[in-house]
Amino acid sequence: MIPEMPPSSPLDSLLSAADRALRAVFASPVAARPLPQAPGGTGAGEATPLSARLMRVNHAGEVAAQALYHGQALMAKDEATREGLLEAAREEADHLAWCEQRLAELGSRPSLLKPFWYAGSFAIGAAAAAVSDRVSLGFVSETERQVESHLTDHLERVPSTDARSRAILEAMRADEIMHGARARQAGGIELPAPVRALMRGASRVMTRTAYWI
Repeated sequence: MIPEMPPSSPLDSLLSAADRALRAVFASPVAARPLPQAPGGTGAGEATPLSARLMRVNHAGEVAAQALYHGQALMAKDEATREGLLEAAREEADHLAWCEQRLAELGSRPSLLKPFWYAGSFAIGAAAAAVSDRVSLGFVSETERQVESHLTDHLERVPSTDARSRAILEAMRADEIMHGARARQAGGIELPAPVRALMRGASRVMTRTAYWI
């Protein structure tokens, strides 16, 4: 994939951010990597409704992940940090496409609140990056730590017969662990406990709402 060129002006930055937002919310995502497969994986007709609800939650989480990285990239001070955030966003775009494809196989749909998840997460990401790149990278590290825990929980809940969904979740979890490690290596700081708790609370609101809507 050809890397994005650095914007040459604030207007270019805003236009690029708007383009990424429209593609993340309204366009059908296309993965650069193939859908993870598992030997003996089940098809849509064999999975339970729980699989569809959990994949809808994960899809909403990937919309939010796109927004967080895009907001952080817009406000990043250092070009290397910006490019690292956009690279992570491109990898997360695979997750978005995988979840959307699996939802279609399961005869289900994404959350109806996709624009809301994107807008709210973009604002949070931009606010974190506005403080400093180290805070922004610390936010990435903590976000990925919480997402890893969330995916582990889903792997325990997805029916054992649904090996196809499980393969997707396992591949996503491996990427999240990698993104968190990269952020810490790049200088991300440990966020204060109240901030981490607030992030967990916001995540619970999103996951519980996306489960149904």
